[in-house]
Amino acid sequence: MSGFDIAEAARLHALAFEPAERWGEDAIRLMLEMPGAFGVLRDGSGFILCRVAADEAEILTLAVAPDARRKGVGGALLAEAMAGAVVRGAGAMFLEVSERNEAARALYAAARFSTVGRRRRYYADGADAVVMRRGLET
Repeated sequence: MSGFDIAEAARLHALAFEPAERWGEDAIRLMLEMPGAFGVLRDGSGFILCRVAADEAEILTLAVAPDARRKGVGGALLAEAMAGAVVRGAGAMFLEVSERNEAARALYAAARFSTVGRRRRYYADGADAVVMRRGLET
């Protein structure tokens, strides 16, 4: 966790998500304290939190500030997280994304994630979570 600016990550999360979905410093700290957790932060533009358990990785959150969107930040964070997961022994990466988040779903599809499931009414707004997976080739 050293070197990861939790306050900056919380600030970026607040910019990127609706109030009911925002994570504060405590939530981000708790995520980073989980075994196998790691984060990648680009000051002022975005961050991603992931964790690796056994040979699988999971994206916990990906946040890109509105003024940094559509500039390759999300893709760069995703690529760095996938590389970090491989180094930590993961052979596949999973994530959940709101069925209503078209921009995020397009980002993950462009990164070759495939839909593998759905969690009905997973989010507070009643939206389903689309479960996606991608193999992590070395």
